[in-house]
Amino acid sequence: MSSIFITGSAQGIGHETARVLIEAGHHVVAHARDERRAAELRASLPGAAAVLAGDLASLEGTRALAAAAAGAGPFDTVIHNAGVGGGAARRVVTADGLGQIFQVNVVAPYLLTALLPRPARLVYLTSGLESEGRLDFDDLTLEKREWDGMQAYSDSKLMDVVLAFAVARLWPDTVVNAVDPGWVRTRLGGPDATDALPDGAETPVWLASSDEPEALVTGRYLKHRVSLRANPAAYDLDVQERLLALLAGITGEPLTAA
Repeated sequence: MSSIFITGSAQGIGHETARVLIEAGHHVVAHARDERRAAELRASLPGAAAVLAGDLASLEGTRALAAAAAGAGPFDTVIHNAGVGGGAARRVVTADGLGQIFQVNVVAPYLLTALLPRPARLVYLTSGLESEGRLDFDDLTLEKREWDGMQAYSDSKLMDVVLAFAVARLWPDTVVNAVDPGWVRTRLGGPDATDALPDGAETPVWLASSDEPEALVTGRYLKHRVSLRANPAAYDLDVQERLLALLAGITGEPLTAA
């Protein structure tokens, strides 16, 4: 039995991942954005060891979630599943002055990674749209350029892969991977998506819990258990270091090497 923490477990891929792992006998701590959703999640996942509430669109909320999760741990695996899509018609700014997509999809998993005790395995959910991502460090969250929600989303998903590869490099004793779950029929993916919900959860479940040798290889970008080549920018060590430095500056929490 493994102890596993999954962010964004109230619905979609995160909920399915949690459900499958619970049914397999694992100790799963789930997460929802607020107390109302957490109550609904407790009802839909009665086998969860705990359900934590925390707003990832807030630095304060993310810090509070990290503290609560640390108290519910330690964890063998942390799955950074939570995310917001690119459908907004305008750029949404959080109370911290950050673009919402950037804060939820990139800053929050970074801050949780920096604050939580180091697990044996880390899984970062990304998207195939990471291939369309572009990292302009002078305007990383489309504050100056014309707003394009899907571009902001694609950029954030590329940053998730960059973050995963950087953590894999800094923490060689932790198995760290990025996963494209596919285009899954969820609220985010929409009804026209090509992949069923179990297909989207299958690789995160495998990486979180399997002892198969292939599940224990670090530093990869995977889809349906197959290792693929990510956006070339994700392998650029200068890009990795620049993103880590930027996130450390925003959060005040540097990510230290093992």
